[in-house]
Order: sequence, then structure tokens, then C-alpha cells
Amino acid sequence: MTKIILVRHGHVEGISPERFRGRADLELTQDGHRQAEATARRIRASWTPTALYSSPLSRCLTTAEAIGKPFGLTPKPVPGLMDIDYGEWQGLTPDEVGRKWPEALDIWYRSPQWAAIPGGESLQEVLTRAVAALRDVIGRHPEDTVVLVGHDSVNRAILLHALDLPLSRYRRLGQDPCAINEMDFSEGGFTVRSVNETYHWKEPA
Repeated sequence: MTKIILVRHGHVEGISPERFRGRADLELTQDGHRQAEATARRIRASWTPTALYSSPLSRCLTTAEAIGKPFGLTPKPVPGLMDIDYGEWQGLTPDEVGRKWPEALDIWYRSPQWAAIPGGESLQEVLTRAVAALRDVIGRHPEDTVVLVGHDSVNRAILLHALDLPLSRYRRLGQDPCAINEMDFSEGGFTVRSVNETYHWKEPA
């Protein structure tokens, strides 16, 4: 059995107020660093990972480095875990996007599985590459506990795949900064143990 600890990166600018961040290589904020350290303590208290994989973007690598430090693990960048490509929307607020692409933005929020982002990726493309990365990790670690550090969109796609749910359910799943999701893979199937766990960094110090 492979145990997968799927983590979202810590807080960055552009989460609230919202901007389409995508491939922008943003650094963690002070809160993001605090969340990453709390996540590292939570994982150290509950699991002993033998491998650590991350999106190549610095907000994920920094979060992964904090998680790996107690175990002497260095994160391996995986392009398949990269955030969604927002194309011409990257860096813009929803209001800015809505003024130029009102119909496309409405579809993104109402039926994201049908959204066509100008110059960017579809959720189907995100799902394909993220699941390919996940399968590769499982193939390398059939009996291990591994940590994957990704992004909101990538993690939702992976969880929907594990739950055998369609992309139309994309907005039914939460992925807060430094959320932990736990799932097992054995005999060709997934068991999802937890989703969007954040109490480890929301508790008072």
C-alpha cells in the first residue's frame, strides 16, 4: 500500500483578495511560512514519509522543504504538479477578467469542467498531467508513505480522481493553504482518509 499525504502550499499574496496566480512564482508570506512549519510538525507527529515530491514553483518547494527537514528529505520537483496555466488571466483579479472575458469567467465559476481559459489550460489537461504524476509516484513507492506538495487546482483534480468523481464537482472540494489530505492506494484503488485538514495551523500557538 502507498500512503499519500497530499498538501497544498502555504499562504501567498493573491489568495485574498483573489488574483489568478497560476504559474507566477510567488514566495510564501510570513503567514505561509508559519503554516508550513505547523504542517511539518503535524506530519512529523503522525507519519514517517520516505519520499517528498513538489510542484517546481517556489511556494510549494519552500513548504516541502519545511516538511522534509525533520526527515532529512529534499523535495523532488515534479512538473506534473505545477499549478494550472491561467494564460491571459494570470495576475488579474476576477473583476479584471470579467470586464474582458465575462462569458468565459462565468463558465469558470459555474461549470469549470467546460472552461476555456484564453492561452491557458483546461481542467481536463490539469487532471491528465496530475494523475500521470501521481501514478508515477505510486509506481516508485508501492509500499511507502510519500508527501506531495501541490496547488489548489492540482490537488482538487487529484482528489476528484481518487474519489472517482467528475470535474464538475471541482468546486465541492476545499483546499485551504497548507491543507493536508490523506489517502491510501492499494490493489488498484484509492481510499481517501481525510480532506482539507487545517486544524494544525489554525489552533492557537
